[in-house]
Amino acid sequence: MENKKSNLKCEVLMGNEAIVQGALEAGVDFVTMYPGCPSAEIGDEFGKIAKDYGIYYEISTNEKVALESAVGASFSGLKSLVAMKNFGVNVCSEVLLPLLYTGTKGAMVIVVGDDPGCWSSAQTEENSRAFSLMAHIPTLEPADAQECRDFVKLGFEISEKFNIPVMVRTTIRVAHQRAPVSFEIPNHKSQITNGKFEKNFHQYVTLPPRVLEMKKELLEKTEKIRAYLEKSKINFENKKSKNNKLGIIVSGISYLHTMQVVEEMNLNLSVLKISSFYPLPKKKIADFIKRFKQVLVIEELEPYLEREIKIIANENGIKTKIIGKEILPEIGELNVGLIENAIAKVLGLKIKKLGNSLKEIPAGSKLENLKLEIPRRTPRLCDGCPYWFALPVIKRLAPENVVWGGDIGCNMMTGLAPHNMQDYLFCMGSSIGIGHGVSKATGKNNKAITIMGDGTFFHSGMVGLINAVYNKSNPLMIILDNRITAMTGHQQNPGMGLNGMWQSAPEMNIEEIVKALGVKNVKTLDQGNHGELEAVMKEFLTKDDVSVIICKRICAILDRRQKKN
Repeated sequence: MENKKSNLKCEVLMGNEAIVQGALEAGVDFVTMYPGCPSAEIGDEFGKIAKDYGIYYEISTNEKVALESAVGASFSGLKSLVAMKNFGVNVCSEVLLPLLYTGTKGAMVIVVGDDPGCWSSAQTEENSRAFSLMAHIPTLEPADAQECRDFVKLGFEISEKFNIPVMVRTTIRVAHQRAPVSFEIPNHKSQITNGKFEKNFHQYVTLPPRVLEMKKELLEKTEKIRAYLEKSKINFENKKSKNNKLGIIVSGISYLHTMQVVEEMNLNLSVLKISSFYPLPKKKIADFIKRFKQVLVIEELEPYLEREIKIIANENGIKTKIIGKEILPEIGELNVGLIENAIAKVLGLKIKKLGNSLKEIPAGSKLENLKLEIPRRTPRLCDGCPYWFALPVIKRLAPENVVWGGDIGCNMMTGLAPHNMQDYLFCMGSSIGIGHGVSKATGKNNKAITIMGDGTFFHSGMVGLINAVYNKSNPLMIILDNRITAMTGHQQNPGMGLNGMWQSAPEMNIEEIVKALGVKNVKTLDQGNHGELEAVMKEFLTKDDVSVIICKRICAILDRRQKKN
C-alpha cells in the first residue's frame, strides 16, 4: 500500500527488514556484519539491495573486524551500520569501548540481536545491556517492527548530533516478528559514496593522558544525551491512571505482552515504556514512580532496569516499593502468562485463563505450570548433509582417550545423538584453542580431536591454530568445509569466491592458509571417499604435532539450490 501524496508506504515487514528500511531512510553509506541469528536477515537484505542503493556492504570475517571497518568509514565521514548477534559484542568489545572515547565522525548505529531463551544461541543467554552500562553507549530498545525502523533512524540522528555510536538492541521476538510498518520510500543512489579521512590525532588516538580527558568528555556527553532523551517521545506513559496502587515500567517486547495483559484483564493501570535503556530518563522515571505505592518492573533476563530504577528511587528519597525479579523469572523469555501471573500476585487477584474462560485460582499461582506438554524435537543434521559422511568415520577411528572439541555452526549437532562427539562447547573458534590446552595439560593421556566449520575457521579458528602450532601442540583438527556459512542462513564466507553481495571475490584456500600457518600434516579430501578419510585419520593420529584434515563437500541444501538454478 502506497500513499502517493505523502510518499509514505505501509508494508508488513519483519523486524530485521524494518531495521534495513530505517537505515536506508537515514542514508546509510557503509554496512558491515558477521551473520548470526537473530540478526542474520539484516545482512541478507543488504546483500540483495546494496548495489541498487549505492551502499557498500560486506560480510566481515568476524564482528571485531566488522566494527573496525565501520570505524574507518565513520572517521572518513560516512554513515555506517554494523549488525551482529549478542555474542558478537564480546568479540568486538575491544574496539567498541575505545570507540566510545573517541566518538564518531560519520553517524554510526550498531544493531545487536539478543536471544532470551537461547532459541538460536547455544552457549549462554547473554544480555547485551551490560555493555550499555560498561561502554556508556546510548542504547535504544524497540518493541515491534515499526519501532525497529523508527529507532534506527533515531539512532542515526542521535549519533550525528552527539558524535557517538548508538546501539539498537533487539531480541529474537522483536527481530523476527512481522507487523505493518509505515515508512518513507528512500532514494536510490547511482554509486557508492566515497568519504575522506581527515587526520585528527587529538580525537582518534587513545593514548594517556589524553584518554582520561576522553572519558571525561564521554561522561559529559552522556548527560547531554540523557537530557535529550528526557524530552523524547520514545519514553512514554500509555495513560495516566488515578489508581495509585500499582504502576508498571517495561522495556522491549515486554511492553506488547504487558499491554495485552492489561487489556484482557480490563485493568486501569499506568504503564511507562522505557525505550532508551542507556542513558535512562531519570527525571521521567522518578516522576512516574513517586505516584505509586508499588511499581512492577517487567524486563527480560537480568534486572538491569530494575536496579537502575531502585537507584533512582533512593537518590530522590522515593519510598515506592520496586518489584521485579522476585516474582518474574530471570531466565528465558517473558510471555503473557508469566506477566499476567505477576500482576495478579501484586494486586491480589485470583484469575486463571484457560482458552476463553476465566476461573478462580489462588493468587500468585504459577501459570507456567499450566503449559501443555509438547514433545520437543531434537535438532539434527539435514538429510544429505556432508557431515553425515564424515562423522561416523571420525568417531569410529578415534582412540579411547579422545577428547572431542566442539565449535559453533552446524557441527554443534555433533554433541547430540547419534553422534555424541562433544566434550566441551564454548564459542566460535574455541575448539582448537581449548583442544591445545587439553593436549599440553594431559600429554599422551588424552588425544584432542576438534571439529569446526569453514566459516568458523575464517572467523577465529585461525588464531587458535596459530597458537597450537607455535606452542608445539598435537590436536587433530577437522575442518568441515561445506562451501557456505550454512547454519545462519547460507551467507558467504572468504572460502567461497563470493562476497556479501554475491559478487566474485578472491577465494581463500583453507589448505594453503593452514600450511602458511606452519602445519606440516594437512590434507584436503572429499569425505565421501571413506577409504581416503580412514587412511589419513590413521596416519595423522600417530603424529606428535598439529594435524589438519579438511573435509570438503558442498552443503546439501546449497547443492540442491544450485542445481535448480
